[in-house]
Amino acid sequence: MEIRDVIHGFIHLERHELPILDSTLFQRLRHIKQTGFAEHSYPGLTHNRYIHSLGALQTATHLFNAIFPAPTSSQGNKKLSASAHARFLALTRLAALLHDVGHGPLSHTTEFAMPPVSELKIPGIKKNRKATHEDYTLKIILDSPLTPLLEKAGQAYGFKPIHIAAAIESHLEVPDDFFIEKIEGESINFRTLIHQLISSELDADRMDYLRRDSYCAGVSYGYFAHEWITANLSAYVKDHDVYLALRHRALYAFEDFLLSRYHMFLMVYLHHKTVVYDEMLGQYFKSPDCDYTIPSDIEAYIQCTDAQLVSHLTHSKNQWAKRIINKTPYRMLLETHSGIPNTEAAHDQQERLFKKLCQDLDQKGISYLTSLSTGILSKYFGKADAPLYILYDNLYSAPTFIPLPKCTPLFTQYPAMRSISRIFVPPEDFSNLKSKGRDSALIFD
Repeated sequence: MEIRDVIHGFIHLERHELPILDSTLFQRLRHIKQTGFAEHSYPGLTHNRYIHSLGALQTATHLFNAIFPAPTSSQGNKKLSASAHARFLALTRLAALLHDVGHGPLSHTTEFAMPPVSELKIPGIKKNRKATHEDYTLKIILDSPLTPLLEKAGQAYGFKPIHIAAAIESHLEVPDDFFIEKIEGESINFRTLIHQLISSELDADRMDYLRRDSYCAGVSYGYFAHEWITANLSAYVKDHDVYLALRHRALYAFEDFLLSRYHMFLMVYLHHKTVVYDEMLGQYFKSPDCDYTIPSDIEAYIQCTDAQLVSHLTHSKNQWAKRIINKTPYRMLLETHSGIPNTEAAHDQQERLFKKLCQDLDQKGISYLTSLSTGILSKYFGKADAPLYILYDNLYSAPTFIPLPKCTPLFTQYPAMRSISRIFVPPEDFSNLKSKGRDSALIFD
């Protein structure tokens, strides 16, 4: 079966994958927008997590096959046998397909309403904190009506739902040696590399959503040389574990990929119109009269979609719910960016301005919202459990694998975190405050 896609052209699906695709739990993703409230600032951003998940499957397939070309009867693969290639690829595709299956309505904001993770009773997970969409993903894979379908899909390849979950969640314990492959008498563990293809500095998830979101938003920030990066992927075996590697000739393309994601966050995902709707929904969840909850029961969770949440908000008498439904959001009064201008004095001045304005609003009895949005160049930088390596393979020297941070100054040239602080006020107060602010040059457009 093939599905037409605006990004990949055709997405091919194997026969054993079709029951999973047709399941109620996966079809639910048709009703979860990929970018939540972002359509208020970019009207084209109405695509869903269903098509993104299919795109991640297709991308993961390209990445895997670029690293491990499929063996043939006439020319074997010295690094990976035909049987290992088949089982690891089948697992990678399903892990990519299901990486977002537990996502809540309207992107990440509804995680405010999720129960304690202990209520989900996820096999192998014992933590005392609020659940996230990743926890629901593990629950759906390991203990839901989808689980028997995954059991059946993996029979021909020797994997079980726990292996799919382990490819997504790196800290989940695996009871067997499924990820181990004997190569020239040495036991090699492929779990880390497969996990990196699903969730890492350079994964199928990011490579699909950046291309898809930038296309639908009509912006150029998310474009990068995906074919060149894919063609230059490799693998590095260290201490019996396999890690993702990239040939040095694609290093600059990878830097551009990092910057593309960074700028997409700052310019698209963290746009002030998107942020204020997220903040208002968060205020609704904190309200005493909020009666919206996300159930821990997976059968009930199937009903938690964007439309169900919007319907709930439509019938609510809560002021925040009414503002969201009637599209009368608070308006941005002030916005400051850390590091712009890049001087300590300027930073201190912006902080004083922000605090002073909040104090003035408090004294006048004017309601306001504040938000702190952060854009991070890399959330994996410096983590030793799954590093990305750069392969230097010059003609006149032996191949050398060097950890990514030692090969690029990008992480030191850019701040570890760019924060955007904003103040929002009711639209009925905005015009008066804005006109007064211009006289003192305190308010920015």
